[in-house]
Amino acid sequence: MPEAKSDLERASMRPVEDAQEIVLEVVRGLVIELHPDMVESRLVQLDSDLDRDLALDSLTRAELLLRLNRKFKVQLPERLLGEVSRPRDLLNAVLAAGAAVAPAAPRPAPLLTLESVDEPLEAKTLVEALAQHAKRHGARENVLLWRAEGPPEPLTYHDLYHAARAAAGGLIERGVGSGDRIAIMLPTSRDFFVAFFAVLFCGAVPVPIYPPFRLSQIEDHLRRQAGILSNAEACALITNDEIRVVGRLLYGLVGALQHIVTIPELSSASPLPTPLPAPPDATALIQYTSGSTGDPKGVVLTHANLLANIRAMGAVLKASSADRVVSWLPLYHDMGLIGCWLGSLYYGAPALIMSPLSFLVDPARWLWAIDAHKATISAAPNFAYELCLKAIDDTKITNLDLSSLRAIMNGAEPVSPTSIARFVQRFSAYGFQHQMMTPVYGLAENAVGLAFPPLGRGPLIDRVDRKALDRDSVARVADASGEDVISLVACGRPLPHHEIRIVDDSSRELPERQEGRIQFRGPSATRGYFQNPEKTRALFDGDWLETGDRGYVAGGDVFVTGRIKDLIKRAGRNIYPQELEEAVGSLEGTRKGCVAVFPALDARAGTERLIVLAETRLTEDARRESLRKMIVEASQALLDLAPDEVVLVPPHTIPKTSSGKIRRSAARAMFESGRLRVKSESPQLQLVRIALSGAAPRLRKALANLATSAYNGYAWSVLAFIGVCVWPCVLATPKRSWRHRLVSAAARSFFRMIGCPLSVTRDAPLPPDNAILVANHSSYLDSAVLVAVCAGELSFIAKEELAHQRVAGPFLQRLGAIFVRRSDPAGGVADAREALKSARAGVRLVWFPEGTFSRMPGLLGFHIGAFSSAAQLGLPIVPITIRGTRSILRSDSWLFRRGPIAVHIGAPIAPEGDDFQAAIALRDAARQRILERCGEPDLGHERVALTG
Repeated sequence: MPEAKSDLERASMRPVEDAQEIVLEVVRGLVIELHPDMVESRLVQLDSDLDRDLALDSLTRAELLLRLNRKFKVQLPERLLGEVSRPRDLLNAVLAAGAAVAPAAPRPAPLLTLESVDEPLEAKTLVEALAQHAKRHGARENVLLWRAEGPPEPLTYHDLYHAARAAAGGLIERGVGSGDRIAIMLPTSRDFFVAFFAVLFCGAVPVPIYPPFRLSQIEDHLRRQAGILSNAEACALITNDEIRVVGRLLYGLVGALQHIVTIPELSSASPLPTPLPAPPDATALIQYTSGSTGDPKGVVLTHANLLANIRAMGAVLKASSADRVVSWLPLYHDMGLIGCWLGSLYYGAPALIMSPLSFLVDPARWLWAIDAHKATISAAPNFAYELCLKAIDDTKITNLDLSSLRAIMNGAEPVSPTSIARFVQRFSAYGFQHQMMTPVYGLAENAVGLAFPPLGRGPLIDRVDRKALDRDSVARVADASGEDVISLVACGRPLPHHEIRIVDDSSRELPERQEGRIQFRGPSATRGYFQNPEKTRALFDGDWLETGDRGYVAGGDVFVTGRIKDLIKRAGRNIYPQELEEAVGSLEGTRKGCVAVFPALDARAGTERLIVLAETRLTEDARRESLRKMIVEASQALLDLAPDEVVLVPPHTIPKTSSGKIRRSAARAMFESGRLRVKSESPQLQLVRIALSGAAPRLRKALANLATSAYNGYAWSVLAFIGVCVWPCVLATPKRSWRHRLVSAAARSFFRMIGCPLSVTRDAPLPPDNAILVANHSSYLDSAVLVAVCAGELSFIAKEELAHQRVAGPFLQRLGAIFVRRSDPAGGVADAREALKSARAGVRLVWFPEGTFSRMPGLLGFHIGAFSSAAQLGLPIVPITIRGTRSILRSDSWLFRRGPIAVHIGAPIAPEGDDFQAAIALRDAARQRILERCGEPDLGHERVALTG
């Protein structure tokens, strides 16, 4: 039989490209073996850096040369250990060792397509969903930011993922940690999308809040946002340059607020190599909502909640990557944030997103965007459809085509049957069909959606007897000829895996067409309001949650009749304000959507009065009096009841939520306190009052900073004192065992004096000799901690740079430290041999296999050196876990902070062989034990530069 040819011989008969592929295959195989979960292992290229990109240290490079020698049947020179830095260098060395090869023919570049993609069903968090899309089809557009002039600005999955990594690095650099709340006060822009995922990448929680809109209401706006930020205990606010000038006033009003930053500032730091892992039940969003029920409440939503809601809505809509979404909804509101953006992100459906202001200025832009984008899905509250009817002239929409739509949701506020009918009739000439209109029901406490109608059914209108509903809470179907009728729109059926029920005041479930409280439960339901146990208790009724709405169920569909707290009871009747508000808003002289109807307590009679509050621009007394009469007549015609008082106020007086809903409770409070009649103060006076009200919090913060500085000075003084005493003693003490006892006692005294208690737990006694100790590395203090808790002599593996320092060098040498060259691969192998000699002599070596540490929490990947030595000598590895030192003294920081330190000494792990695979198995077992106890994320895929 002919002798088998080597890979080099085969490569020499084929293009250089073949030899290149073989080299890359060998490198990639070793990287995958060492780092099986590292994404970069699939991206090995000729110019990949062996150290920085592929994490191949000196020992693993030696293994790489051995494998190449075997693969190509050549003998590569050992000097390559210190010379090669890229796979290209290895390829050149291989080619130099054999025959010349012919040039390769160029390959065509792969074609990029935007074909249909699968939804990330295996994703358990939003971060995983984005990461999977970015990895599988990063060039696919997630967002197209609408622009008034020119084409929309694209944001691909790849760009979003990597921009978020960059900004996340800035947050980590500023001390943001897992679970911290980060407020986002940004308009619709690329920065908002980046900020949202940057916060999630850090393991922190985004808190979207809406930016200032009108200078005349700046005091009310800032105080409301300060209340949200204080409740959230937000430590940072991400905003833009325009808002930051005003936002700085929040420092004095929010005690926890430490940073007000922009995305460009955050992105100037080193990017986070990979998102920090988060479990499905980790909080992914705190959505603040006020509705019309008073002070804002922070709805806590987990990754599991959000994904369950997105998937449930998608199942009803039959959503897929073939869909195209258009939205102008605010990104600080659940319908725009979750329903439109995150939903489209999950399904891989490109979303064209415009600013709410762009829509309000010209509503036709929304419809033209649907046409241009060939949108299949869109959504808006009821007022948007009214605005289109009122503000769009036919001459502006010539040739408009809306026929691409499959579903356009109508929700977030009461749905008007009149608005629906008029919109369908008006825009049917432009391809809009009745079945496209999709009235829905949802609330922030269930992420966003709770009930959707069957796809393509169109609006279902229920005409019920008004008196029966008002007096008896029965939704009796009205006669065809009945005049006292109220029309209600079906908002759909519960989403898959969700439930809705109607109960009476005693929480007993009611039959069909009986009006009562609407309750729900399901996988999207919140676990409560952040830092608000009282309102959380009120939210739950056993395992059911209160919606705060009243309604009934008929034929499986839910019909919402109104808010519980908006209910007005007069003469034994239930009066809901929405219908009267709509009627009054349609009168000439009033501002549509700027009418509030609410009850006010009559202290003398002990009853409630019916109040109508309406905004108007009319100033003449005669015209204002005529408008009052028209409002009274409208109320009598609709309710057979006149209001007790009609109050006309200037524009922008009635308080609203961030999504444009009337804040009836706040309007009632303003009315009862007489503030409706107070002239608005100047913005300058409002700013002065805000600054003064923040003086006390600023003083408390200053005192806390002073205490921190004082403690830091004290800790450094103690360290200097002990160092001055111990250093000469170590140099002068003749016996090594005495030197170690002295340093151990000094370390214990240091931690005791600075108020950082040490606690030690162990699975087994620490071997007195013949063992290699490995520990996680998170602070400058780690070596001192090990000296304090480990009895007997230790020899630390230290970087060579320390040997040349005037103070540390002699000190460490007297303690028996072994110095290794980290940046010199060939020298590193020689140093490892010296360490092996010490281990053979019975010395206990102490290794920090991460090789370095950073301020970012997390366990880095382990280098192979300690484990290779243990395998070759048959010595056990003792894994030691250190917790708490990172918080006391971080990397790149000289600020001490008080805190406890916990050390766990694990049971020894014996090697099961002496080869390379045994070393890898030993490394993986030790790292897993430390990871389980360190309480920090797994950053094994991360590459951190070794510091000198």
